[in-house]
Amino acid sequence: MVDSIIKTEHVTPVLNDIMLAELAGVIRYTHYSLVITGPNRLPLVAFMQEQADESLVHARQAGEILTGLGGHPTQGIASIEESHDHSIEAILRESIAHERRALDLYRSLLELAADNSVYLEEYARTQIGQEELHVIEMNKLLRDYTIG
Repeated sequence: MVDSIIKTEHVTPVLNDIMLAELAGVIRYTHYSLVITGPNRLPLVAFMQEQADESLVHARQAGEILTGLGGHPTQGIASIEESHDHSIEAILRESIAHERRALDLYRSLLELAADNSVYLEEYARTQIGQEELHVIEMNKLLRDYTIG
């Protein structure tokens, strides 16, 4: 039984929150890819589309683990905050905030999995690494819009 490996009643709500956050990321990044304008539009649109695609993959991964542990995925998405400021700087700042919230969720999962499930620990660590890389990349993109 899975409960003998890890307390699923603690893990499944976090996995569900991860799935909802990642699904919100699909909407967020798709929206950004549509509203970006200016001379750097094309590479930024491609970047945002890649982020949306990756968020969907992450949502599916979390959902598969969630249901594998006997949980039931919520139909919906996490709340999406938006400033309605479509400048590149605002979009990147909102994106970084979104990625940091996802990082917090994956870190919560890691805490629950630590010394209980190698699989969930490795999954959480991998996702944390990917989310940290996203924050690093977005901070590098942001430099062009904040130096001056």
